[in-house]
Amino acid sequence: METLLSSDQHPIRYVSLGRGQAVIFLHGWTRAAQDWLPFANELSDRYQTFSWTARGHGQYPAPALESMQISRLADDLEQMMEHHGIRDAVLVGHSMGALIAWEYIRNYGLGRLAGLCIIDMTPKMVTDSDWSLGIYGDFDHERNQSLIKRMQEDFAEGVLELAANGLNPRIRDAYAQNSHGIQQLRDYLRTLDSAAMIHCWDSLAQQDYRGLQSKIDRPVLMVYGDTSQFYSPEVPAWMEAELPWPELHIYPQADHSPQVWHKEQFVHHLSRWLGKL
Repeated sequence: METLLSSDQHPIRYVSLGRGQAVIFLHGWTRAAQDWLPFANELSDRYQTFSWTARGHGQYPAPALESMQISRLADDLEQMMEHHGIRDAVLVGHSMGALIAWEYIRNYGLGRLAGLCIIDMTPKMVTDSDWSLGIYGDFDHERNQSLIKRMQEDFAEGVLELAANGLNPRIRDAYAQNSHGIQQLRDYLRTLDSAAMIHCWDSLAQQDYRGLQSKIDRPVLMVYGDTSQFYSPEVPAWMEAELPWPELHIYPQADHSPQVWHKEQFVHHLSRWLGKL
């Protein structure tokens, strides 16, 4: 794991592999670099891959809570790219990672980027009277505040309930049966800094990147699961209609992490798409 001190003196931690055009993997909320390392390793014979652990995530000391903002995560990303002199990069963002990519584009533009890969994410998580394509298709401000309160009471259980109460009956059943996988995930979530995670979630839930999509004049690869616990099929359809240069793949029998359920297919689609940039 390499480290680079951010402008506010917090370590930016990442693993870099290979040489060539930069492909930067951005993990989801509560996750870490390890999620992406198998994929980064697959591509490292042709690209220089970066897999980071975003501040406040993983088994590391958390920064000051006020820095657990998505704007600060985008700043960290820019600093990492500046440090390595990166141009023509491709950002691969899953869930929160997609939000970080959009925040980066909103704040820093497209000058360093050749393309973008978005995995199972909406541009606005919280729903309202004008937007039904957020979490569950029905997750308004009040529901989000209830979730935050629940996570403050019991972080791990609140996160598990967020997934279990969603659109995927398999996950709902696994939670009801307290399956081995659910038990493992609960144990993992209990190792995280809950205050940092909650502050981060609060920042993510406030964002709205709908107006940004039509301005992304770079190729965008999109991969969604057809049984995502969070997002309906209307989300990728909306995204495809908004983006200038989209390529959409919907993976069957895949939840919010379609790249995990169909790893070989995802690596194939990503590699082929990268080769066309």
